[in-house]
Amino acid sequence: MIPAERQQFILSCLAERDIVSIADLVDRLGVSHMTVRRDIQVLEDAGRVTSVTGGVRLSRRLAQELPHLQKAAINTDAKRAVGQAAADLVRDGMVIYLDAGTTLLELARQIAGRRGLTVVTNDFVICAWLSTHSDCTLYHSGGLVERANQSCVGGAASEALARFNYDIAFISTSSWTVAGLSSPSEAKGPVKRVAVDRARRAVLVSDSTKYGAVAAMNILPVSVFDTVVTDAGIDAEAADALREMGVQVILAPDLKGERA
Repeated sequence: MIPAERQQFILSCLAERDIVSIADLVDRLGVSHMTVRRDIQVLEDAGRVTSVTGGVRLSRRLAQELPHLQKAAINTDAKRAVGQAAADLVRDGMVIYLDAGTTLLELARQIAGRRGLTVVTNDFVICAWLSTHSDCTLYHSGGLVERANQSCVGGAASEALARFNYDIAFISTSSWTVAGLSSPSEAKGPVKRVAVDRARRAVLVSDSTKYGAVAAMNILPVSVFDTVVTDAGIDAEAADALREMGVQVILAPDLKGERA
C-alpha cells in the first residue's frame, strides 16, 4: 500500500473500534512499527486522530464550546490544580496576559497577592474578580463581546492587546492536540495569536480533558508555546511528543478532594 492507502485503512479500523493498537496495525498492514507511527503522525497533524499510549483513536469533534457557567462546574479539581501550577510561573512586577476561561480564572485567584503586577485580559469574569481582590494594574481588552463565554474577541480586542509587551501570555483552549489549538470560533484566533506574538514566554494552560478534541478552525500550532501546563491525566505519549518538540510540560499535582 502507498501511504494514503495505509492512512485510509487506519481510519477505517477506527470507524469500527474506538482505539486501535499500533501492534495490531503493524500486523494487519504488514509494515514496520516506524511506518505506522509516521502514518499516524500525518493523520494527527491533519487533526483526524489522536495518539494514545500504545495506539491511536479518532479525534473528538468540538462543534461549539460550553458557556462560562457550565464550564465552571466541570473538572473543578483539575482546573484548580492546573491554575495553581501555572500561577507558580508568575513573579512580582511582571506584565502578563490572561486569556478567557475558567482555568485561567483559577490562575488569577492564585496571583492576587503578587506585587506590582500588570494584568491584561479579555475575560470579564477575571477582570471583575481581580478588580476587587487585588491591587494589580488591570486592563481589559474590550472588543466584540462573546456573551456565552463572558469575554471579548475579534479584531478590536486583538488590536488592544497588541499595545502591550508581555512577560508571559497564558493561553486557554477547549480543544487541542500535539498538532495545535483549534476553536469553533474564528474570532478567537486573532486574540490568542497576538498575545503569543507579543510575549517573551507563551504558556498553554489546559486540563487534560481538552486534549484530543478538534474544532473547525485551526488557531495556533503547539510549537509556538514554550510551556504547556496540564494535569497528569494527559496521555504519556502526548507529553513525550511535546517534549520532543522542545515544549516544557508541567503536570499539576492531583488536588482532588482538597478544598481551598
